[in-house]
Amino acid sequence: MVMAVLIITTNDQVQKILRSSSSSDNAFAIGNLGDIIRKHRHWQEYFPRVEPFYAIKCNDVEPVIRILADMGLSFDCASKIEIQKILDLGVDPSRIIYANTFKQPSFLKFAAENCVSLMTFDCEDELTKIKKVYPEAKLVLRISPQSNYKVKFHLGRKFGCHPLRASELLQVAMKLKLNVIGVSFHVGSGCLETGAFEAAIEQSRKVFDIGLAMGFNMHLLDIGGGFPGQKIQNVETNITFEEIARVANKSLDKYFPGNDVRIIAEPGQYYVASAFTVAVNIITKKIVMDDEIVQPNSTECVDDPTTQNEPVRMYIINDGIYGCFFACFVDPRCYVPSHFKSIDEELYNSTIWGPTCDALDLIIDNVKLPELSTGDWIYFKDMGAYSFPNISSFNNMPRVKEFYICERKLWEEIYQP
Repeated sequence: MVMAVLIITTNDQVQKILRSSSSSDNAFAIGNLGDIIRKHRHWQEYFPRVEPFYAIKCNDVEPVIRILADMGLSFDCASKIEIQKILDLGVDPSRIIYANTFKQPSFLKFAAENCVSLMTFDCEDELTKIKKVYPEAKLVLRISPQSNYKVKFHLGRKFGCHPLRASELLQVAMKLKLNVIGVSFHVGSGCLETGAFEAAIEQSRKVFDIGLAMGFNMHLLDIGGGFPGQKIQNVETNITFEEIARVANKSLDKYFPGNDVRIIAEPGQYYVASAFTVAVNIITKKIVMDDEIVQPNSTECVDDPTTQNEPVRMYIINDGIYGCFFACFVDPRCYVPSHFKSIDEELYNSTIWGPTCDALDLIIDNVKLPELSTGDWIYFKDMGAYSFPNISSFNNMPRVKEFYICERKLWEEIYQP
């Protein structure tokens, strides 16, 4: 159920739900679908040439993919179940790209049976498989862009072929009489320099021209993902979506001018990261001294006479890396806690842990917070990306309850009253 609301702050949203659910201390999430609508309008403004194929792996909850489908977006799917979820929404198969370069044969057969023909590949074995199962498929060669530009998480070790090997794969595809129609790339997650997009687009043009020279009807370019969607700026990744769009558009106009090439992208976190807030309850507070803490990769406690021995406030909350905070496992300090205390209160060295019986269930280490107590609530913004799909049943901790809101005006833009 989606509640149509007036514009209110995140703090007010959380407090409103807390007042209406006073008997429960379970963690909960608020999904602001209006934020997603605004993000799509923003995409259309900054990327008028680029069709978004939303990466469902980023957040596949039904209200999210439903409103994206109803706004006319297409989808990037990576498995049979993801494809089925989108087809169940009534989305035409032509609005799906099977963007997993490693496809299980039965999944590939399912795609063929459901006319999901657009798909990526990056190796000879995949071409052989496609020839056997779905020779009518429309293929997009994924390359691994080669550059020295910085990104937080490189994907090229696993996905994509080196641009210099592209001609070999295209020759195999030609020999197998398969239909290659374009090129795709992904600069990596957490792009730190806009030049990564410029370099990838230039390399794609070279591969594109090789395909054209070989006789393929090349008419599609997929510029992948890696577009930031957080509202809270991270000092490590302070590059903005708008900056990426300006550089990418300039490169597209230079290397792919005109309207003869269809350009698509696979944004995920851009659409949903800032749309979700997760509120958690402090279930235990534990105070320890610095010299009592066993450091990672050590069997001994801290014992440094040059440092001041201070108390550390440990807060155990009722959601963790096996819930919505999986990203903390691979990217520590990726979320910033918010609280209801005065901004003038004294801050203390604090650590936030998840609720499970796993010592790896650490949310944030060495963060400054005011004095908090068992039973207090804190919340985290920008929780929409790679949170809900990664929830597991470890220790059988409760899954966060979801609430959805949308500004009435925005809701009625999509669904006429």
